[in-house]
Amino acid sequence: MDEKGVTAVEGFRAAGLHCGIKKNGLADLALLVADRPCAAAAVFTRNRFPAPPLQVTRRHLRSGVAQAVIINSGNANAFTGEVGLRDAEAMASAVAENLGIPTRQVLVASTGVIGMRLPMDKITTAIPVLISRLSFDLGHEAAEAIRTTDMFTKEVAVSGRVERAEIRIGGMAKGSGMIHPNMATMLAFLTTDAQIPPTLLRRGLRQAVDGTFNAITVDGETSTNDMVICLANGKGAAKIGAAGAAFRRFVALLTDACAALAKMIVQDGEGATKRIEIVVTGAKDAASARRIAMTVAKSPLVKTAFFGEDANWGRIVAAIGNAGTPVDPNQIDLTFGDVVLVRRGCYLGASAEAAVSRYLKEKDLQLTIGLSTGPGRATVWTCDLSGDYVKMNAAYRT
Repeated sequence: MDEKGVTAVEGFRAAGLHCGIKKNGLADLALLVADRPCAAAAVFTRNRFPAPPLQVTRRHLRSGVAQAVIINSGNANAFTGEVGLRDAEAMASAVAENLGIPTRQVLVASTGVIGMRLPMDKITTAIPVLISRLSFDLGHEAAEAIRTTDMFTKEVAVSGRVERAEIRIGGMAKGSGMIHPNMATMLAFLTTDAQIPPTLLRRGLRQAVDGTFNAITVDGETSTNDMVICLANGKGAAKIGAAGAAFRRFVALLTDACAALAKMIVQDGEGATKRIEIVVTGAKDAASARRIAMTVAKSPLVKTAFFGEDANWGRIVAAIGNAGTPVDPNQIDLTFGDVVLVRRGCYLGASAEAAVSRYLKEKDLQLTIGLSTGPGRATVWTCDLSGDYVKMNAAYRT
């Protein structure tokens, strides 16, 4: 965790506070502001019922420029109809008016319970207070304010050289349940000082998200509000004007930041006790490898076996067979950490299983599935499935 998170990049301020959306008194309203208009890009959920905040943000991003993001937690402002759309627009307008910037440069994000109208009187009253609190040192406070069922804040800061100039990227995210590729119940906000046009930023963000936020699953569910936003204020010396070596290096750094946040989301999966990396090698192609890895990663039977620290490899091969891609069962290798349990489709016996059982007591685990079919490779991250997941979601609104 990086204490400055999104404000680790010069020129970005943030703040968070409790305005009354959450009944438990925890922070529920956050604001991220740049000191100048930024190149802006986003990736959104593919859920066919996008919530009003997402609709407003998508519309405001048509110009590729933004300067502020207002975020609330505790209420998703989803399935709230035209009134919800007006409320999301009103949040953007209130921020814009108080900052003295165009409304179209304010992006809006919400997360929480679906189907409830926002308490707009509380939000609009709190926005001037929130703006007065903006600071280069309050990135962590903003990260606290976007949490829902998250057990901890998720923040990151990375830096590296792009040709002869240093580039810096900061970020914060929330997410714990309803996590699956094509976004999930997650929000992520990234900042950078790179000089990059919106079109390239959009392209780079999509590439970074594909192998990170779209390569995690907690429970196979996706939501209506999910988005990843990146703002580039251009205050650094690194110039990225074309899709060449500098752009590839920028994408690599952006991917590092996204990967760190994505892994924190999996680690914080609702009720999770273990984080699991699943690597598939030797598949027909990359798409087949990704399909197999994700089928295994989202299998409730596989996930509960990991929770029980049970080397039940039959569940894994059954999931592989359900992935819908050709695999020769006599070519399957299963390796837990450094311990091979199945080679060429054959179980290696009790001593190997005992070693795997000892390994499964660890908190960070790796399962490698070797197929010896082709060059395809993929990595996804998931977590185990415990009884606490059921308890938390059964009581989510109570």
